[in-house]
Amino acid sequence: MKEERYHLALDKYDKNIVLNALNTLRTQQIQEERPTEPVDELISRVAFAPTKKVKVAPCKCHEER
Repeated sequence: MKEERYHLALDKYDKNIVLNALNTLRTQQIQEERPTEPVDELISRVAFAPTKKVKVAPCKCHEER
C-alpha cells in the first residue's frame, strides 16, 4: 500500500504559525523529558520546504451580477 502524502499551500504568515506551534510542542516535550527527534525533523522540513509560485485567481464572490 502506498504511503499517503499531503501538500499544503502556506503563505509566510501561516508558515510561521505552524513553526511556532511545532516549537511550542518541542518545548513541552523537552520539559516532559520525551524525545524530540520527530518534531525536530518536522520543524526542519517545514522551515526548509521548497517554495513554488502559484497563480491566485481573483475572488468573484463580491462582484455584482
